[in-house]
Amino acid sequence: MRWLPAFLSASLFAAGSFAAKKSSEERFAEFHAKQTSHAPVKLNDVSFKSLTAAPRDYSVAVVLTALDARYGCQLCREFQPEWELLSKSWVKGDKSGESRVVFGSLDFGEGRETFMGFGLQTAPVLFFFPPTTGPHAAASPEPIRYDFTNGPVPAEMVHSWLVRHLDGRPHPPVKRPVDYLKWAVSFTMITGSLTAVYVAWPYVVPVIQNRNVWAAFTLIAILLFTSGHMFNQIRKVPYVANNPRGGVSYFAAGFQSQYGLETQIVAALYGLLSFAVISLAVKVPRIADPRSQVITVWAWSGVILVVYSFLLSIFRVKNAGYPFYLPPFM
Repeated sequence: MRWLPAFLSASLFAAGSFAAKKSSEERFAEFHAKQTSHAPVKLNDVSFKSLTAAPRDYSVAVVLTALDARYGCQLCREFQPEWELLSKSWVKGDKSGESRVVFGSLDFGEGRETFMGFGLQTAPVLFFFPPTTGPHAAASPEPIRYDFTNGPVPAEMVHSWLVRHLDGRPHPPVKRPVDYLKWAVSFTMITGSLTAVYVAWPYVVPVIQNRNVWAAFTLIAILLFTSGHMFNQIRKVPYVANNPRGGVSYFAAGFQSQYGLETQIVAALYGLLSFAVISLAVKVPRIADPRSQVITVWAWSGVILVVYSFLLSIFRVKNAGYPFYLPPFM
């Protein structure tokens, strides 16, 4: 059985030599007919040698890939549909072969010798073989390699790369098939959203037009921003900090710095003071019982005094020179 590999290599070499005897025009006509029915053309070692043999007056774009699951080439499987889309779009837009480009695909299982000949250790690899004869002949017959270092690429990007090497020839665009599922999902979502809005509109409008809702939203926004929320977002301040005694500091020293928890505490105090003032201005006058009204006034006034006193004490903690204070927090 030792003679089997040698016999296979000799057979492939003989087949390649025989194929190379065909003229460039005959080889292009043969492979163009194949890609017209199925693009890209599936190649093996022999057909690859025949397709890329010199002299040739046509261009060849071929992907050397490894689609079998045992090779674990995820990039190969991701790029293959894009390569097929590009090949079919180009061939469909250039049925007469005026651009004289043949698209091929060579899998590692069918082209081990080709992979070894190029010294390839990874896949996929895209080669562009320019013409060696004719009006568009390149100065160097060496193939041009596309770089896949940035991962999988769309067909449009490879198309742009090929166009740069095919001056003066037709460049059929990439035409993606219509994604009917995507259109159906989008249509369903839009109609569903419109239906939901139509059904909920009688219930949503009163909420939108409610003065109390807008007052609450406005008040929350004012308290949020006056307490220093945007300062925290811009400066990326810590939530709390350790003090020299090994404890936790909730309030930062100075009026030019603050902690995240400090902002929340100040916002809560502002909110409580706002609620107390609103209650005194709106709710208390509606109380019918004079005695209850007086008690409520004194209660909310006491809340304002205590909370505001605590707020001033926080200012004195941040800056010992702050001159104002109120009992009971002195």
